[in-house]
Amino acid sequence: MTNAIENGRTQIANAFANALQTKTAALMPYYTLGYPDRETSLNIVASIAADSDLLELGIPFSDPLADGPTIQHSTQVSLENGTTVAACLDMVRELRQRGVQTPICLMGYYNPMLAYGLERFVQDAKSAGAQGFIVPDLPPEEAAELADLAAGAGLAYIYFLAPTSSMERIDQVSQQAQGFIYLVSVTGVTGAHRSFHAGLAEFVERVRAHAAVPLAIGFGIATPDHAASVAQLADGVIVGSALINAVNAAEDKPAAAATFVQSLRTALDN
Repeated sequence: MTNAIENGRTQIANAFANALQTKTAALMPYYTLGYPDRETSLNIVASIAADSDLLELGIPFSDPLADGPTIQHSTQVSLENGTTVAACLDMVRELRQRGVQTPICLMGYYNPMLAYGLERFVQDAKSAGAQGFIVPDLPPEEAAELADLAAGAGLAYIYFLAPTSSMERIDQVSQQAQGFIYLVSVTGVTGAHRSFHAGLAEFVERVRAHAAVPLAIGFGIATPDHAASVAQLADGVIVGSALINAVNAAEDKPAAAATFVQSLRTALDN
């Protein structure tokens, strides 16, 4: 696992390159660490890793402003279980010990990272086996310290762009981007939606004209058909709320998660 830890940005780049070689989009499920409890969340992530090109693992926070009801609920339950930043890093470490090799991007909000200590957080995340960070409430103008620490550790700091982003913001993010750019498919919070922003295809092409890194689309992807549609536009597909909904509806939660992610994988590969 040493090589993967030391070359986090390379691991992310390779995940997208490998997907491109097989003429498909990279699949990146999101799951909240510690939900509905620590052991179940580990079993769920382990069950979906083989069919995933990357994993986005959520660090729970009390005010997840970018997330809709499904992920809000999962993070609240995880917090009530006592899940901390340190506990999340321990879970990443345990997943690596279990043999999960899929690149991991930790998704969380800035305040817990700042309270933990940014330099310590980056180094501990690297040591645990993470490859990058996704921080929805840290805009490019404020992200330099964390992004520089990540880069210095060989890890990726992932920036967001939305359909409402100005050309100035697109230029700025494209110049600073590491790993990939997270494109938001809707104007709103996370959650399973019936439709995407009307100008999504044009938005993706606008960003692609400026960006040198892969583009992954998230927010609102609810079904395998949605995933296949988005895969025609972007290099990566991110699915979160729909996965958690599938888990919530099942008694055997790891099996349900595996089945749902397999259905996404099949849709992308076809």
